[in-house]
Amino acid sequence: MKSAFLRLNDALYTSCIWVAGLSILTMTLIIPWGIFARYVLGTGSSWPEPVAILLMVVFAFIGAAASYRAGAHMAVAMVTDRLPPAQRKAAALVVQVLMLLVCAFMTYYGFRLCMTTWNQFLATLPSIRVGMTYAPIPIGGALTLMFVVEKILYGDQGHRKVMRFDVVEENEGAA
Repeated sequence: MKSAFLRLNDALYTSCIWVAGLSILTMTLIIPWGIFARYVLGTGSSWPEPVAILLMVVFAFIGAAASYRAGAHMAVAMVTDRLPPAQRKAAALVVQVLMLLVCAFMTYYGFRLCMTTWNQFLATLPSIRVGMTYAPIPIGGALTLMFVVEKILYGDQGHRKVMRFDVVEENEGAA
């Protein structure tokens, strides 16, 4: 059961990295196109800015889930680093329980937000439903929830091969 859950989370993590990476890549292609169309061609396109904003939302929520699992998120540990080991462990558990609650909140209320706004359409992109634009919130919440449960049950998984890009880079530099 443990190895199947960890393999599933490895696949989810890899998917998060790809989705976040492709979102940034697409944004870097869309924004220059919008600038080129406006200032060189003289025909400003209306779609690059809202699409770039939507991609940034996808990047933020999906990338945050991957960042959480990899332990690359921002953390202020000034106080907890100075605690005795038993209290540090208790504080870490409290943090994970709070993360669990935040993720459950994001997933539940994000889904409700999507459903509430599903029948509305964006003014700038009439073929896109407003509910779709909010979808990264519950998806990112559910993904992060999976990673929080993993951390509570099996501890930090930042050492797993799927997240250790620095090891590959070190080996390539030595050749």
